[in-house]
Amino acid sequence: MFTGIVEEIGTIRKIDKGVSSCSITVQADKVLHGSQVGDSIAVNGVCLTATGISGNIFTADVMPETLRRSGLGQLTGGSRVNLERAMAAGGRFGGHIVSGHIDGTGTIRELKREDNAVWVTIDCSPKILRYIIEKGSIAIDGISLTVAYVDDTCFKVSIIPHTAGETTLLDGKPGKVVNLENDVVGKYVEKLLMPYKGDDTDEKLSNGNASDRSGLDMKFLAENGFM
Repeated sequence: MFTGIVEEIGTIRKIDKGVSSCSITVQADKVLHGSQVGDSIAVNGVCLTATGISGNIFTADVMPETLRRSGLGQLTGGSRVNLERAMAAGGRFGGHIVSGHIDGTGTIRELKREDNAVWVTIDCSPKILRYIIEKGSIAIDGISLTVAYVDDTCFKVSIIPHTAGETTLLDGKPGKVVNLENDVVGKYVEKLLMPYKGDDTDEKLSNGNASDRSGLDMKFLAENGFM
């Protein structure tokens, strides 16, 4: 488990591509202190297993499913990446619960400065947007951020100077692809409260149709002790 508090920015040194997978070599510093082969390290929000560690370098295998779900396939040698070690049992919980299991990607639509902050507008699919709520949490490239605005096509976050300096979020221009992980709590709540699952439920959910989500209503919630 991670918290979305980026520990350092690393650099991609090499990418060895397979048929539909790859192995990445990352230069880092802080995240390698105390780390061993087999430990988990989040790279741009993606939980990867360190398969080799030597000095200030670690390697990790990236399977086809991870490349399909995330933007790791767009990295090249020299790319900067956000890094975080798995949370220690006695560590400070500064962000929110982040699993490192990416739900999908989004695309930066606009960067707009407002005094000391920068508004970042991100377009993404209805399948991801349905779990995003205003003032809720989301992980963008492994960064725990608070949602400041959301509608049917996009959401916005506001970035303070510290976050801008300690992460890669503002490295790119509009059009940059970012990894997105929804707050896991909302997904579990939806799953546990769903009274049935019709054959077309997944299709309805992916289209973001709130009225088709689960058949939940006030009567169902009352009958099952939620009101």
